[in-house]
Amino acid sequence: MNKKKSSVFFTLILIALFGRGQTAVEKQKNDWLINDTGYVASVKQSENGKDIILSNGLLERIFRLQPNIACTGYENLSNGQQLLRGVKAEAALIIDGKKINIGGLYGQKEHAYLKREWIDSFTASENDFQFKSYAVSEIQPYIKWKQTLWAGNIKKSNGKMLTLNFRSNSLKGIDVAVHYELYDGIPLIVKWLSVTNNSNHSIIINRAINEILALVEEESAVVGSPEQMKKQHGIYVETNYAFNDAMRYDLSDQTTHWKTDSLYTSQVNYNYQTPCLLEVYPEKVTAVQLQPNEVFNSVRTHELLIDSYDRERRGLAIRKMYAAVAPWTKENPIFMHLVSKNDEEVKSAIEQCVSTGYEALILSFGSHCNMEDTTAVNIAKWKQLAQLAHQKGIKIGGYSLFSSRQISDEDDVIDPVSGKPDVAALFGHAPCMAGKWGLAYISKLKYFMENTGFDIFENDGPYAGDLCASTSHPGHLGLGDSQWKQIELQKELYRWCNERGIYVNAPDWYFLDGTNKTALGYREVNFSLPRDQQMVLNRQNIFDATWEEMPSMAWGFVPLTRYQGGGEEAVLEPLVKHLKDYEQLMMQYYGAGVQACYRGPRLYDTDKTKQLVIKTIGWYKKYRDILNSDIIHLRRADGRDWDGIIHVNPHLKQKGLVMLFNPTKEKITRKIKLPLYYAGLSTTATVKEKDKLARKYSLNRNYEIELTVTIEPENYTWLTVE
Repeated sequence: MNKKKSSVFFTLILIALFGRGQTAVEKQKNDWLINDTGYVASVKQSENGKDIILSNGLLERIFRLQPNIACTGYENLSNGQQLLRGVKAEAALIIDGKKINIGGLYGQKEHAYLKREWIDSFTASENDFQFKSYAVSEIQPYIKWKQTLWAGNIKKSNGKMLTLNFRSNSLKGIDVAVHYELYDGIPLIVKWLSVTNNSNHSIIINRAINEILALVEEESAVVGSPEQMKKQHGIYVETNYAFNDAMRYDLSDQTTHWKTDSLYTSQVNYNYQTPCLLEVYPEKVTAVQLQPNEVFNSVRTHELLIDSYDRERRGLAIRKMYAAVAPWTKENPIFMHLVSKNDEEVKSAIEQCVSTGYEALILSFGSHCNMEDTTAVNIAKWKQLAQLAHQKGIKIGGYSLFSSRQISDEDDVIDPVSGKPDVAALFGHAPCMAGKWGLAYISKLKYFMENTGFDIFENDGPYAGDLCASTSHPGHLGLGDSQWKQIELQKELYRWCNERGIYVNAPDWYFLDGTNKTALGYREVNFSLPRDQQMVLNRQNIFDATWEEMPSMAWGFVPLTRYQGGGEEAVLEPLVKHLKDYEQLMMQYYGAGVQACYRGPRLYDTDKTKQLVIKTIGWYKKYRDILNSDIIHLRRADGRDWDGIIHVNPHLKQKGLVMLFNPTKEKITRKIKLPLYYAGLSTTATVKEKDKLARKYSLNRNYEIELTVTIEPENYTWLTVE
């Protein structure tokens, strides 16, 4: 694309995002990803009293109140996209085998679009749950997070919650509330439903569908299956029911179902196979018992409206969502992964953390810390070591494995087909978390952390979704509620930790229920490769993971000693012999704002090594705020030429920090374009490479500057932007 075409293309993008009639500076100022002030959530009735309108200036969702409540409009106000093409129920329940809609209106004949004037003629069904009342309140934190570690800029989330109350004419005593949370400053709604059993008998909830949306199709095709066809891009959906250790939400999600709509008879697809009906529910939960006076809360569905097809912009929006609803994911302590054989090695590691500026110590897998040992002797020992760490200003934590371990035939998950233990376990073996051993496991972990004062919990192999057909496990009734009961136990443990200021590392997608960090996503055996290969692979892992994750949400890995095989060329010990590699591995992780597990017996072996670690940590802390800010992706590592990223933050003095790497064996000089739109800069930028003189650049119409950079062979450089 030539420069003229590129300029026209970018102008069209700006028009699409922000509309016409504004200057470039105004457009940037009004972009919620740069300046989210002024977009305040409100819930109000329309002038004619027929509708309730949720709006924050970025999205608008409209509900018709009578004769039964139903959503009749869902618009992205940033780009004018109307997402809704038809009216459906607000939610649905299958109770004791019978499906009952919650709200909803009937009578729409054309389902490709919805005209306002049609709505007055729509009717209700007496068989559905009937809308009775609504209430508006301020949103409240889902988890009462106790912050105890360093975190990037934390901003309290505000907004409004709309609660719709329903009752059934046929199911006496079963009350349903549908909740909508609309946040300030972000096009985000969080929705869930509550079922209260006010009857005198128990019921079985076979399915709770907490969202049903007849969405505009993303594409039209005469032939094509729902799996093949594109799904609506303008809405991103994420629930707090995701697991399987994929370390990516879309692959871990268990609840999002894109279905066909047989009522939509004017669609292009000849077999009516367009995936244009969104339903949200956990498919493998088929029988949850609700006793009298009990309340069932469904999964929480986060609906984020997307205003662009640009991958970076979409990722920035998702990252902003995490910062808003799960602020604990911004905590990012500097930690070491210690492999210890005895208490003296723990004491030595604490001293090394203190002397180098590290903030936390985690007893890694393979160390001599057993968090399941709740004997008085073990508790007293680790309490004393924790107190020593705390006296020195160091947080301390431990590691525990749940899944991929075998306990016993009685305690492990039972395969529903063969009736045998472990046959269908995701990782070969797995205990049932709702079994006798699993319940005791949770109790032991809580007891250990409560009584030792541990600040960090690293839970490897958290519950990954295994079903269990046992009918004798005390924590679940049978197959139909086994997944629901197990994940509720896992999530409750993480929320328990979160509200007590205990930081949680877990290699799975439990962020929305209290975990702080997950793995970047890497192949462990790659750490047996030579260090130069590891460096390139690590940067690829960082680059790939941070499209939708903040740097603070991920951890990487640096094996100081032998791990997963490999010879001397794969490890850093003895550290003093590999200082250049040690430095670059630290710089590419800290330079990305990503903490790595520096796993071994020590952080330094000589004073020279110690000074290197002190210098690197000092650099990281100096630029910590910008290094923990959003990443804009410049060029992915390929081993052939330079690669790099830029951190941006329009609210800091340092608007950007660039990390550039040269993996080749020759010095390179390159002209590199830096995109500074999301740094909040629109006219000029002052750039400084390391300690060299600063230079001022003018931004082009694409909010970019172009500069020439020289990088030494197999080395790196960094630049600040103001």
